[in-house]
Amino acid sequence: MTGGTADQPRTEEDPLKVMVVDDHPMWRDAVARDLEAAGFDVVATAGDGEQAVRRALAAAPDVLVLDLNLPAKPGVQVCKELVGADPSLRVLVLSASGEHADVLEAVKSGATGYLLKSASAEELTDAVRRTAVGDPVFTPGLAGLVLGEYRRLASEPAPATGTDEPRVPQLTDRETEVLRLVAKGLSYKQIAERLVISHRTVQNHVQNTLGKLQLHNRVELVRYAIERGLDGA
Repeated sequence: MTGGTADQPRTEEDPLKVMVVDDHPMWRDAVARDLEAAGFDVVATAGDGEQAVRRALAAAPDVLVLDLNLPAKPGVQVCKELVGADPSLRVLVLSASGEHADVLEAVKSGATGYLLKSASAEELTDAVRRTAVGDPVFTPGLAGLVLGEYRRLASEPAPATGTDEPRVPQLTDRETEVLRLVAKGLSYKQIAERLVISHRTVQNHVQNTLGKLQLHNRVELVRYAIERGLDGA
């Protein structure tokens, strides 16, 4: 779900395509207006989970701004289904809940970021832009929680597969370096600055690494890295 088509990919000049999902019409419309005023292309909105899945598959947004508390189908299930269908979709949860369980469940389902509804319009638009390029965006105080959960997951034994030890995919030195910095919790922008490469190059390395390791999202990638001691912890 990267804006454009296979023949006409989205260019840097094209506005980001965003979809807003919330069951409160006034809130949903207000968020959509704020995003449109900031230059985003709001390609669809939805008021329940089932509608969200159908419309997102049809509209192919770059970023899904998603509430968790939805009728018909919960937000975490919407996120899981849509990211499962297209791992390139970025999901920014915009929720009234700051409960740790909700945050962790959202991240495990594939969300890139989590913002509370108390955020300002400026914070929201900035979060959407950062989410679109793969940066993990969290309301202050939640980022440490998520990284702590990554570490907890990594300390758990992996489920037995009943097969011989699989062949370890060969990563390039640069891919390994990027993976190590991702595991330390750095954003893609911070990694680009640290390694003196472009933001897009960082994204490409991450996508290549996900493909080689047969992983689906940043949660799985960080877990893989921490399991192998690449986070330096």
